Amino acid sequence: MASHQLGLSLHDAARGMGVVFTQENEPVDRNVQVNGMNFHYLEWGDAANPTVLMLHGNSQQGHSWDFASLPLSEHYHIIALDQRGHGDTDWAPDGDYSLDAQVRDIDGFVEVMGLDNFTLIGHSMGGRNSYVWASRNSHKLRGLVIVDTGPQTARRGSDRIRRFRELPDELDSFEEFAQRVMEYTGRTREQVLGALKYSIRERADGKWTWKYDKVMRTPEHRPASWASEQLWEAVAKISCPTLVVRGDRSDLFTEETMQRMQEVIPDCATVTIANAGHLVQGDNPPDFNAAVLDLLRRIH
Repeated sequence: MASHQLGLSLHDAARGMGVVFTQENEPVDRNVQVNGMNFHYLEWGDAANPTVLMLHGNSQQGHSWDFASLPLSEHYHIIALDQRGHGDTDWAPDGDYSLDAQVRDIDGFVEVMGLDNFTLIGHSMGGRNSYVWASRNSHKLRGLVIVDTGPQTARRGSDRIRRFRELPDELDSFEEFAQRVMEYTGRTREQVLGALKYSIRERADGKWTWKYDKVMRTPEHRPASWASEQLWEAVAKISCPTLVVRGDRSDLFTEETMQRMQEVIPDCATVTIANAGHLVQGDNPPDFNAAVLDLLRRIH
């Protein structure tokens, strides 16, 4: 069975997760050249509405925002970008997946797309990229949403993610990948099958593997990350209205780090989403969407 036939449809999956929407919107796949690479993104809603740019976490892609994009696209113009080496965007030819390279990508994408006065939402890796970019470009933003990430990361969550990423990444079937993700996330088979199709691909030899560039899985090729002190300095430079979101079951982003971010960022609200782990927007989309809408309604 082809992967696109597996699992629930987007709209049925969203209803199953309690997402409230009145229009059965679908995204349009688009591509744009940035910094000599092809970048794929999903566009939802009317371009005349206020724009929201969404950046996914490591090993994810633009569809990781579907449960948020679907309802928000009724009143906002949503752009969910596949960042370098992820989804259907090109892999970095030089293997550079550093924070600096990804922030330059945001610079280029914003310029090519002519974005201004928009809202930026980022989760995990995308959240880090977002707040560092915002620290230099708050004047271009209506608002910023940082999802389950900050300048300090809890060791327990980092170790858990590392163990998952180090598991064999070439499996014999789509179903094997689905079982692994079910065990990792605790989600039902149908929910997993509907989303997994965007994150893995079938090779010519019949094996299945992740879409993202496996160079990112190789310790010797991982770029040196910014020090926590540098990230705190960046956070302190954010001047646009900001919302920091945490999952109450997150083992990666602590309550203490979130509270310190609220103290450091001048115009900052925080919210902890119940019944959610690190992937907040996927674990409890109704409450996540309500929190984001509160900010959007305040700044637009």
